[in-house]
Amino acid sequence: MDVKTTPFDAAHYLEDDEEIAYYLSEAFETGDPEYINHALGVAAKARGMTQIAKDSGVKREALYRSLSQAGNPQFTTILAVMRALGLNLKVEVCKKDVDDGQNAH
Repeated sequence: MDVKTTPFDAAHYLEDDEEIAYYLSEAFETGDPEYINHALGVAAKARGMTQIAKDSGVKREALYRSLSQAGNPQFTTILAVMRALGLNLKVEVCKKDVDDGQNAH
């Protein structure tokens, strides 16, 4: 018996703004730049890459390249994609021990 499988695509499960926001929040919490980049690509695909390209002012081909597995987007691209998704980045104090010697003045 042959079993047919298809690659998993998380973009199919991100159906609204709240799900996209939660997905990206979880990705940013990992602190892993490659995973964050991947998650941005998935979110952009879920919303529609052509629409994100239009709303962000980044050419679609450049967006695909930047958000690919081998991509390394500039911070301006990340901010543009976040804005196109209707999201903002938020800065907050890390939950880990903040007095690890790095806060010395």
